[in-house]
Amino acid sequence: MKKFKVAVIAGDGIGPEVINEGIKVLKEIANLSKEFTIDFNYFPWGCEYYLKNGKMMDDNGIDQLKNYDAIYLGAVGYPGVPDHISLWDLLLRIRKEFDQYVNIRPITLMQGTQNVLSEAKREDIDMLFIRENSEGEYAGAGDWLFKGQPEEVVLQTGVFSRKGTERIIRYAFETSRKLGKSLTSISKGNALNYSMVFWDQIFEEVSKEYPDVKTYSYLVDAASMFMIKQPQRFEVVVTSNLFGDILTDLGAALAGGLGLAAGANINPERTYPSMFEPIHGSAPDIAGKGVANPLAAIWSASQMMEFFGYKELAQNILKAIESLLIEGKVLTPDMGGKASTSEVGDQIIKMLAQIIEQSRTQV
Repeated sequence: MKKFKVAVIAGDGIGPEVINEGIKVLKEIANLSKEFTIDFNYFPWGCEYYLKNGKMMDDNGIDQLKNYDAIYLGAVGYPGVPDHISLWDLLLRIRKEFDQYVNIRPITLMQGTQNVLSEAKREDIDMLFIRENSEGEYAGAGDWLFKGQPEEVVLQTGVFSRKGTERIIRYAFETSRKLGKSLTSISKGNALNYSMVFWDQIFEEVSKEYPDVKTYSYLVDAASMFMIKQPQRFEVVVTSNLFGDILTDLGAALAGGLGLAAGANINPERTYPSMFEPIHGSAPDIAGKGVANPLAAIWSASQMMEFFGYKELAQNILKAIESLLIEGKVLTPDMGGKASTSEVGDQIIKMLAQIIEQSRTQV
Protein backbone atom coordinates (compact mmCIF):
# COMPACT_ATOMS: atom_id res chain seq x y z
CA MET A 1 0.00 0.00 0.00
CA LYS A 2 1.32 3.43 -0.94
CA LYS A 3 1.96 5.97 1.77
CA PHE A 4 1.94 9.71 1.08
CA LYS A 5 3.41 12.36 3.36
CA VAL A 6 1.65 15.72 3.28
CA ALA A 7 2.90 18.85 5.03
CA VAL A 8 0.02 21.01 6.28
CA ILE A 9 0.44 24.77 6.64
CA ALA A 10 -3.03 25.81 7.74
CA GLY A 11 -1.96 29.45 7.91
CA ASP A 12 -4.10 32.40 8.89
CA GLY A 13 -7.72 33.48 9.26
CA ILE A 14 -10.09 30.88 7.85
CA GLY A 15 -7.17 28.76 6.63
CA PRO A 16 -7.27 26.23 9.51
CA GLU A 17 -11.06 25.92 9.24
CA VAL A 18 -11.22 25.13 5.54
CA ILE A 19 -8.08 22.99 5.48
CA ASN A 20 -9.51 20.87 8.28
CA GLU A 21 -12.45 19.95 6.03
CA GLY A 22 -10.13 19.16 3.12
CA ILE A 23 -8.11 16.85 5.36
CA LYS A 24 -11.32 15.12 6.49
CA VAL A 25 -12.13 14.45 2.84
CA LEU A 26 -8.62 13.22 2.05
CA LYS A 27 -8.67 10.84 5.02
CA GLU A 28 -12.08 9.54 4.00
CA ILE A 29 -11.11 8.96 0.38
CA ALA A 30 -7.97 7.12 1.48
CA ASN A 31 -10.11 4.97 3.76
CA LEU A 32 -12.66 4.27 1.02
CA SER A 33 -10.07 3.49 -1.65
CA LYS A 34 -7.96 1.03 0.42
CA GLU A 35 -5.11 1.82 -2.00
CA PHE A 36 -3.03 4.28 0.02
CA THR A 37 -2.67 6.13 3.30
CA ILE A 38 -1.84 9.77 3.95
CA ASP A 39 0.21 11.02 6.88
CA PHE A 40 -0.30 14.69 7.73
CA ASN A 41 2.29 16.75 9.55
CA TYR A 42 1.33 20.24 10.72
CA PHE A 43 3.53 23.33 10.64
CA PRO A 44 2.44 26.45 12.60
CA TRP A 45 3.77 28.97 10.10
CA GLY A 46 2.00 32.11 9.01
CA CYS A 47 1.27 35.61 10.28
CA GLU A 48 0.66 34.61 13.91
CA TYR A 49 4.03 32.86 13.84
CA TYR A 50 5.55 36.02 12.33
CA LEU A 51 4.18 38.26 15.09
CA LYS A 52 5.75 35.99 17.71
CA ASN A 53 9.02 35.20 15.96
CA GLY A 54 9.65 37.95 13.41
CA LYS A 55 9.58 35.48 10.50
CA MET A 56 6.89 33.65 8.54
CA MET A 57 8.50 30.22 8.81
CA ASP A 58 11.48 28.50 10.42
CA ASP A 59 14.89 29.41 9.04
CA ASN A 60 15.29 25.80 7.88
CA GLY A 61 11.64 25.52 6.81
CA ILE A 62 12.47 24.64 3.21
CA ASP A 63 14.70 21.79 4.37
CA GLN A 64 11.87 20.54 6.60
CA LEU A 65 9.42 20.49 3.70
CA LYS A 66 11.53 19.09 0.88
CA ASN A 67 10.97 15.40 1.66
CA TYR A 68 7.17 15.58 1.62
CA ASP A 69 5.06 14.39 -1.30
CA ALA A 70 2.88 17.48 -1.19
CA ILE A 71 2.14 20.65 0.77
CA TYR A 72 -1.43 21.59 1.69
CA LEU A 73 -1.74 25.34 2.33
CA GLY A 74 -4.73 27.06 3.91
CA ALA A 75 -4.34 30.82 3.56
CA VAL A 76 -1.73 33.48 4.25
CA GLY A 77 -2.35 37.04 5.40
CA TYR A 78 -3.65 38.84 8.47
CA PRO A 79 -3.99 42.46 9.70
CA GLY A 80 -0.79 43.70 11.30
CA VAL A 81 1.51 41.90 8.87
CA PRO A 82 2.22 43.67 5.56
CA ASP A 83 0.97 41.67 2.58
CA HIS A 84 4.33 41.74 0.83
CA ILE A 85 5.91 40.06 3.86
CA SER A 86 3.27 37.36 4.28
CA LEU A 87 3.29 36.61 0.56
CA TRP A 88 7.00 36.76 -0.21
CA ASP A 89 8.34 35.16 2.96
CA LEU A 90 6.15 32.07 2.84
CA LEU A 91 4.02 31.39 -0.23
CA LEU A 92 6.31 32.77 -2.93
CA ARG A 93 9.38 31.47 -1.15
CA ILE A 94 8.01 27.92 -1.27
CA ARG A 95 6.98 28.28 -4.92
CA LYS A 96 10.42 29.49 -5.93
CA GLU A 97 12.58 27.22 -3.75
CA PHE A 98 10.67 24.15 -4.96
CA ASP A 99 10.53 25.30 -8.59
CA GLN A 100 6.73 25.06 -8.68
CA TYR A 101 6.67 26.79 -12.01
CA VAL A 102 3.23 25.57 -13.10
CA ASN A 103 0.16 27.07 -11.49
CA ILE A 104 -3.07 25.29 -12.41
CA ARG A 105 -6.44 26.90 -11.79
CA PRO A 106 -9.62 25.24 -13.09
CA ILE A 107 -12.55 27.49 -13.92
CA THR A 108 -15.61 25.29 -14.32
CA LEU A 109 -19.24 26.26 -13.86
CA MET A 110 -20.76 23.36 -11.96
CA GLN A 111 -24.43 22.47 -11.93
CA GLY A 112 -26.19 24.07 -9.01
CA THR A 113 -23.91 27.12 -9.03
CA GLN A 114 -25.35 30.56 -9.61
CA ASN A 115 -24.33 31.82 -13.01
CA VAL A 116 -23.46 35.53 -13.08
CA LEU A 117 -23.64 35.50 -16.88
CA SER A 118 -27.30 34.96 -17.65
CA GLU A 119 -26.72 33.92 -21.25
CA ALA A 120 -23.85 31.51 -20.58
CA LYS A 121 -24.55 27.80 -20.39
CA ARG A 122 -22.77 25.43 -18.04
CA GLU A 123 -20.65 24.03 -20.87
CA ASP A 124 -19.62 27.56 -21.91
CA ILE A 125 -17.52 28.07 -18.79
CA ASP A 126 -14.98 25.27 -18.63
CA MET A 127 -11.45 26.63 -18.69
CA LEU A 128 -8.11 25.41 -17.42
CA PHE A 129 -5.66 28.21 -16.73
CA ILE A 130 -1.96 27.37 -16.75
CA ARG A 131 -0.06 30.27 -15.24
CA GLU A 132 3.69 30.76 -15.20
CA ASN A 133 4.48 30.64 -11.50
CA SER A 134 8.18 31.30 -10.92
CA GLU A 135 9.26 34.48 -12.67
CA GLY A 136 7.64 37.14 -14.88
CA GLU A 137 6.22 40.12 -13.04
CA TYR A 138 6.56 38.37 -9.67
CA ALA A 139 10.28 37.68 -9.96
CA GLY A 140 11.02 40.22 -7.25
CA ALA A 141 13.58 42.07 -9.35
CA GLY A 142 13.87 45.85 -9.12
CA ASP A 143 15.08 48.68 -6.94
CA TRP A 144 13.91 51.61 -4.85
CA LEU A 145 16.10 54.63 -5.41
CA PHE A 146 16.30 57.95 -3.52
CA LYS A 147 13.62 56.82 -1.08
CA GLY A 148 11.75 59.73 0.45
CA GLN A 149 13.39 62.30 -1.80
CA PRO A 150 11.80 64.38 -4.58
CA GLU A 151 13.62 62.30 -7.21
CA GLU A 152 12.37 59.01 -5.72
CA VAL A 153 12.18 56.23 -8.32
CA VAL A 154 11.01 52.62 -8.09
CA LEU A 155 11.84 49.92 -10.62
CA GLN A 156 9.78 46.71 -10.82
CA THR A 157 11.34 44.43 -13.40
CA GLY A 158 9.56 41.56 -15.06
CA VAL A 159 11.90 38.64 -15.70
CA PHE A 160 11.15 36.38 -18.67
CA SER A 161 13.83 33.78 -19.36
CA ARG A 162 13.77 31.53 -22.40
CA LYS A 163 13.88 28.50 -20.10
CA GLY A 164 11.02 29.71 -17.92
CA THR A 165 8.82 30.90 -20.75
CA GLU A 166 9.37 27.92 -22.99
CA ARG A 167 8.77 25.30 -20.32
CA ILE A 168 5.40 26.73 -19.22
CA ILE A 169 4.23 27.09 -22.81
CA ARG A 170 5.37 23.57 -23.64
CA TYR A 171 3.59 22.23 -20.54
CA ALA A 172 0.41 23.96 -21.74
CA PHE A 173 0.74 22.44 -25.22
CA GLU A 174 1.22 18.98 -23.73
CA THR A 175 -1.85 19.46 -21.57
CA SER A 176 -3.95 20.65 -24.52
CA ARG A 177 -2.84 17.70 -26.62
CA LYS A 178 -3.65 15.26 -23.81
CA LEU A 179 -7.11 16.77 -23.28
CA GLY A 180 -7.82 17.25 -26.99
CA LYS A 181 -8.57 20.94 -26.45
CA SER A 182 -7.46 24.24 -27.93
CA LEU A 183 -4.77 26.40 -26.35
CA THR A 184 -5.02 30.17 -25.95
CA SER A 185 -2.05 32.38 -25.11
CA ILE A 186 -2.76 35.67 -23.35
CA SER A 187 -0.17 38.45 -23.44
CA LYS A 188 0.19 42.19 -24.12
CA GLY A 189 2.71 42.40 -26.92
CA ASN A 190 1.43 45.69 -28.31
CA ALA A 191 2.44 47.62 -25.17
CA LEU A 192 5.08 45.51 -23.39
CA ASN A 193 7.52 45.55 -26.26
CA TYR A 194 10.16 43.31 -24.71
CA SER A 195 8.64 40.77 -22.32
CA MET A 196 5.39 40.08 -24.14
CA VAL A 197 6.85 40.21 -27.63
CA PHE A 198 9.31 37.61 -26.38
CA TRP A 199 6.41 35.55 -24.93
CA ASP A 200 4.50 35.69 -28.23
CA GLN A 201 7.60 34.68 -30.17
CA ILE A 202 8.21 31.60 -28.04
CA PHE A 203 4.54 30.63 -28.18
CA GLU A 204 4.76 30.74 -31.98
CA GLU A 205 8.00 28.72 -31.99
CA VAL A 206 6.67 25.97 -29.72
CA SER A 207 3.33 25.80 -31.56
CA LYS A 208 5.15 24.45 -34.64
CA GLU A 209 5.93 21.27 -32.67
CA TYR A 210 2.21 20.75 -31.95
CA PRO A 211 0.39 21.10 -35.30
CA ASP A 212 -2.50 19.06 -33.91
CA VAL A 213 -3.29 21.66 -31.21
CA LYS A 214 -5.52 24.52 -32.30
CA THR A 215 -4.17 27.81 -30.98
CA TYR A 216 -5.36 31.35 -30.33
CA SER A 217 -3.60 34.42 -29.00
CA TYR A 218 -5.27 37.42 -27.35
CA LEU A 219 -4.17 40.62 -25.72
CA VAL A 220 -5.04 40.57 -22.03
CA ASP A 221 -7.56 43.41 -22.27
CA ALA A 222 -9.42 41.70 -25.12
CA ALA A 223 -9.24 38.38 -23.25
CA SER A 224 -10.88 39.99 -20.21
CA MET A 225 -13.77 41.13 -22.39
CA PHE A 226 -14.11 37.75 -24.11
CA MET A 227 -14.14 35.91 -20.76
CA ILE A 228 -17.30 37.85 -19.94
CA LYS A 229 -18.99 38.00 -23.33
CA GLN A 230 -17.82 34.73 -24.92
CA PRO A 231 -16.33 32.44 -22.26
CA GLN A 232 -16.70 29.44 -24.54
CA ARG A 233 -13.69 30.73 -26.50
CA PHE A 234 -11.35 29.48 -23.75
CA GLU A 235 -10.45 25.85 -23.10
CA VAL A 236 -6.80 25.63 -22.01
CA VAL A 237 -5.13 28.98 -21.38
CA VAL A 238 -1.46 29.80 -20.81
CA THR A 239 -0.33 33.18 -19.55
CA SER A 240 2.18 35.03 -17.42
CA ASN A 241 2.34 35.26 -13.63
CA LEU A 242 0.56 38.60 -13.25
CA PHE A 243 -2.05 38.15 -15.97
CA GLY A 244 -2.84 34.65 -14.72
CA ASP A 245 -3.30 35.91 -11.18
CA ILE A 246 -5.78 38.57 -12.24
CA LEU A 247 -7.72 36.63 -14.87
CA THR A 248 -8.28 33.58 -12.68
CA ASP A 249 -9.97 35.74 -10.05
CA LEU A 250 -12.24 37.00 -12.82
CA GLY A 251 -12.78 33.38 -13.80
CA ALA A 252 -13.63 32.47 -10.21
CA ALA A 253 -16.39 35.07 -10.25
CA LEU A 254 -17.79 33.49 -13.42
CA ALA A 255 -17.73 30.02 -11.90
CA GLY A 256 -19.43 30.72 -8.60
CA GLY A 257 -17.09 32.88 -6.55
CA LEU A 258 -13.80 32.55 -4.69
CA GLY A 259 -15.36 29.95 -2.40
CA LEU A 260 -14.95 27.53 -5.32
CA ALA A 261 -11.50 28.67 -6.47
CA ALA A 262 -8.76 26.07 -6.14
CA GLY A 263 -5.14 26.19 -7.17
CA ALA A 264 -2.19 23.83 -7.59
CA ASN A 265 1.47 24.85 -7.67
CA ILE A 266 3.22 22.06 -9.52
CA ASN A 267 6.81 20.95 -9.91
CA PRO A 268 6.20 18.64 -12.91
CA GLU A 269 9.54 16.85 -12.57
CA ARG A 270 8.62 15.91 -8.96
CA THR A 271 12.09 16.82 -7.80
CA TYR A 272 10.39 18.84 -5.07
CA PRO A 273 6.96 18.70 -3.44
CA SER A 274 4.05 20.46 -5.11
CA MET A 275 1.64 22.66 -3.17
CA PHE A 276 -2.17 22.76 -3.21
CA GLU A 277 -4.32 25.60 -1.90
CA PRO A 278 -7.64 27.40 -2.07
CA ILE A 279 -7.01 30.87 -3.48
CA HIS A 280 -9.68 32.83 -1.61
CA GLY A 281 -7.36 34.34 0.98
CA SER A 282 -7.55 34.36 4.77
CA ALA A 283 -10.83 36.36 5.15
CA PRO A 284 -10.05 37.53 8.71
CA ASP A 285 -13.48 39.19 9.00
CA ILE A 286 -15.19 35.78 9.23
CA ALA A 287 -12.39 33.77 10.85
CA GLY A 288 -13.48 31.71 13.83
CA LYS A 289 -17.18 32.00 13.04
CA GLY A 290 -17.44 28.58 11.42
CA VAL A 291 -19.09 29.91 8.27
CA ALA A 292 -16.18 29.84 5.80
CA ASN A 293 -16.78 27.97 2.55
CA PRO A 294 -14.49 24.89 2.45
CA LEU A 295 -15.29 23.84 -1.13
CA ALA A 296 -12.21 25.49 -2.66
CA ALA A 297 -9.99 23.71 -0.14
CA ILE A 298 -11.75 20.43 -0.94
CA TRP A 299 -11.37 21.08 -4.68
CA SER A 300 -7.63 21.62 -4.17
CA ALA A 301 -7.58 18.29 -2.32
CA SER A 302 -9.00 16.78 -5.52
CA GLN A 303 -6.12 18.34 -7.43
CA MET A 304 -3.72 16.68 -5.00
CA MET A 305 -5.32 13.31 -5.62
CA GLU A 306 -4.97 13.73 -9.37
CA PHE A 307 -1.31 14.72 -8.91
CA PHE A 308 -0.78 11.53 -6.89
CA GLY A 309 -2.15 9.53 -9.82
CA TYR A 310 -5.72 8.85 -8.68
CA LYS A 311 -7.71 10.66 -11.34
CA GLU A 312 -10.93 8.73 -10.76
CA LEU A 313 -10.87 9.49 -7.04
CA ALA A 314 -10.17 13.13 -7.84
CA GLN A 315 -13.20 13.19 -10.12
CA ASN A 316 -15.29 11.58 -7.39
CA ILE A 317 -14.48 14.48 -5.08
CA LEU A 318 -15.61 16.92 -7.76
CA LYS A 319 -18.79 14.90 -8.29
CA ALA A 320 -19.48 15.16 -4.56
CA ILE A 321 -19.01 18.94 -4.69
CA GLU A 322 -21.38 19.20 -7.64
CA SER A 323 -23.95 16.96 -5.96
CA LEU A 324 -23.84 19.20 -2.91
CA LEU A 325 -24.40 22.28 -5.07
CA ILE A 326 -27.28 20.69 -7.00
CA GLU A 327 -29.00 19.54 -3.79
CA GLY A 328 -28.56 23.04 -2.34
CA LYS A 329 -29.43 22.06 1.23
CA VAL A 330 -26.03 22.22 2.92
CA LEU A 331 -24.30 25.40 1.82
CA THR A 332 -22.42 28.14 3.64
CA PRO A 333 -23.84 31.71 3.82
CA ASP A 334 -21.72 32.99 0.90
CA MET A 335 -23.66 30.58 -1.33
CA GLY A 336 -27.06 31.43 0.11
CA GLY A 337 -27.16 28.70 2.74
CA LYS A 338 -27.03 28.46 6.54
CA ALA A 339 -24.66 25.54 7.03
CA SER A 340 -21.39 25.68 8.92
CA THR A 341 -17.97 24.92 7.49
CA SER A 342 -17.85 21.51 9.18
CA GLU A 343 -21.41 20.62 8.11
CA VAL A 344 -20.42 21.16 4.48
CA GLY A 345 -17.37 18.93 4.93
CA ASP A 346 -19.46 16.22 6.59
CA GLN A 347 -22.02 16.31 3.77
CA ILE A 348 -19.28 16.03 1.14
CA ILE A 349 -17.99 12.92 2.91
CA LYS A 350 -21.48 11.36 2.89
CA MET A 351 -21.93 12.07 -0.80
CA LEU A 352 -18.44 10.85 -1.59
CA ALA A 353 -19.14 7.52 0.07
CA GLN A 354 -22.35 7.17 -1.95
CA ILE A 355 -20.60 8.01 -5.23
CA ILE A 356 -17.78 5.52 -4.67
CA GLU A 357 -20.23 2.81 -3.58
CA GLN A 358 -22.36 3.38 -6.69
CA SER A 359 -19.32 3.15 -8.96
CA ARG A 360 -18.34 -0.16 -7.37
CA THR A 361 -21.80 -1.67 -7.75
CA GLN A 362 -21.92 -0.60 -11.40
CA VAL A 363 -18.64 -2.41 -12.07
